[in-house]
Amino acid sequence: MLLKKLPEKLGDLGKFLILCDFPGIDVCHTLANLGASINLMPFSIWKKLFLPKLTTTRMTLGLADRSITRPKGVAEDVYVKVKKFHFPTDFVVVDFEADPRVSLILGRSFLRTGRALID
Repeated sequence: MLLKKLPEKLGDLGKFLILCDFPGIDVCHTLANLGASINLMPFSIWKKLFLPKLTTTRMTLGLADRSITRPKGVAEDVYVKVKKFHFPTDFVVVDFEADPRVSLILGRSFLRTGRALID
């Protein structure tokens, strides 16, 4: 009888940091969150980056603390530079207190665009 051993299942990474490059931000760490379905940017960061006008949206967001918020808008085609690659990304801009260590939150859509292999 031949027994197949299954590989040990490792814990889900869930989230991790990616170092990216934005003009106007000295050190930009982004939180890649596998549980997030959208990319989030604090309104204060959007103002600092001098990005184009926001596209209006009627969506509401349910946050982790169970509060509900309305985004300021959507910043479309923002180029995120990771190492030598540039990725066009849409960010939902929300007026919330930004963590000084993590500027942006990247969701599954960004990781799929960058064809990230998460092991």
